[in-house]
Amino acid sequence: MLKSFFTALKLPEVRKRLLITVGIFILIRFGYYLVIPYIDRAVIAEMVGQGGFLALLDLFSGGGYQNFSIFSLGVLPYINSSIILQLLVVVIPHLEYLSKEGGEDGRRQIARYTNYLALVLAVLQAFMFTNYVFADALTNTSPIAKIVIMITLVAGSFLLIWLGEFITEKGLGNGVSLIIFVGIITRIPMSFREASTMLEGGTLSWVTLAIALIVLVVVLGGIIFCYQSERRIAVQYSRRISSGESSTQTSYIPLKLVQTGVLPIIFASSVLTFPTIIAQFVQGTAFAEFTQTYLASQTTWVFNVGFFLLIVFFTYFYTTITYDPDQMSENLQKSGGFIPGVRPGVATSEFIRYVLSRITFPASIFLGALAVVPNILLLSTNLSIFYFGGTSILIIVGVAIETSNQMEAFLAMRQYKGFLRG
Repeated sequence: MLKSFFTALKLPEVRKRLLITVGIFILIRFGYYLVIPYIDRAVIAEMVGQGGFLALLDLFSGGGYQNFSIFSLGVLPYINSSIILQLLVVVIPHLEYLSKEGGEDGRRQIARYTNYLALVLAVLQAFMFTNYVFADALTNTSPIAKIVIMITLVAGSFLLIWLGEFITEKGLGNGVSLIIFVGIITRIPMSFREASTMLEGGTLSWVTLAIALIVLVVVLGGIIFCYQSERRIAVQYSRRISSGESSTQTSYIPLKLVQTGVLPIIFASSVLTFPTIIAQFVQGTAFAEFTQTYLASQTTWVFNVGFFLLIVFFTYFYTTITYDPDQMSENLQKSGGFIPGVRPGVATSEFIRYVLSRITFPASIFLGALAVVPNILLLSTNLSIFYFGGTSILIIVGVAIETSNQMEAFLAMRQYKGFLRG
C-alpha cells in the first residue's frame, strides 16, 4: 500500500488531488472552531459528555456538538436523505427509471432531489436542536436569536456537504465518507490522553486497558481480512483467430465479500438516531420514554440488536442495487463470455445471484457482529472514552481501504494510458 502511495505521489495530478483534499480538511477543521452565538457551550459539552445519541452525533460530526460550531449538523442530513432516496428508488418507477436508464442526467436529477430533501431534514433538525434538545443552553431565547442559530446550522451543514462533493470530484476518495473518517480520527489523541489520566487516577487498570487493546487488534485484523476478501467467478471467452481456429481466454468476475463498503454502517447509525430525534418532539409520551431507556445508549440490548439488524438489511439492500445478475449475464453473453459448467442466459444470472447471496449473508453477519461486540465489550469495561466502538473502527478501516483502492486504480489507469501513448 505504501509503495503504491509513494508511486502515485510522483504523478502531478495525484499530488494536486491530494493537496486539494488535505487543504479542504484543514479548512473544515477550522470551521469546527467557529462557534454559533447565543449558546452556552459548557452546558452542551456536559450534555454530550453524558453519552447517548448526542455522543454518537458528536462523533460523526467530528466534535461539532461539543463546540456547537457551524458544522454541528455535519453531513447527517445528506446521509439521511440519501437513505430515503435509495429506498424510494426501489418503490417509485420514475426514480428507478432515472437511476437505471436516465444516464448522467438521471443521476444528476436524483442528486438534486437528494439535496432538496437534505435541506428539509437539515431545517427540521436545526429546529429540533434549537427549540428542544439544547433549549436549556440558549443564552438568548428571542425569536431572532433562534433564527440566527437555525440558519447558521443549516448553512454550515450545506457548506460541509458541498466540500464533500468537491473532494469526491476534485480530490481523492468519497468526500462524505472522508469527512466522517477525519472527524473520528481527530478524536483519537484526546481518547489516549483521557485514558492516561484515568490510569494515573486509578479509575482504569492496566489489565482492562490491555484487554481492550487486544480486542481492538483482533477487530482491526478481522475487518481488514473481510474487506480484502473476494469471491472470484471464473469466466471464459472464446476468440476466433485468423487461421480459423478458436482460442479460449480465461478471466474472472471479482465479487468483494464487503461490496458495500462502510455505507451500511453509516446508514444504520444514522437511522438509529431517527427515533431519538422524533422523541424530542413528543416528550413525556411512552414512545419518548422507550427511546430514552433503550435507544439513547449504545450499551442496551435493544440498540445493539437494532443496529445489527439494520446493518444486515443495508448490506443486502446495497448489494441488490449495486449488482444486477440479469444485467451481468447479458453483458457476458454480448462479450462472448460464459461461466464454465453454467448455461448462458437465465442459468448464468441465477448462478450469479446464488453466489451473491452466499457471500452477502456471512458478510452482513460479520459486519453486524464487528459493530455490536466492541460496543458491549469496550463500554462495559469503562473504556467509553476510546471512541473505538465497532462503528468507528469499521468506518476508519473501510474508508482507508476504499481510498487506497481508488488511488491504486487511478495509478493503474494512468500507467495504462502511458503505455498506450508509448
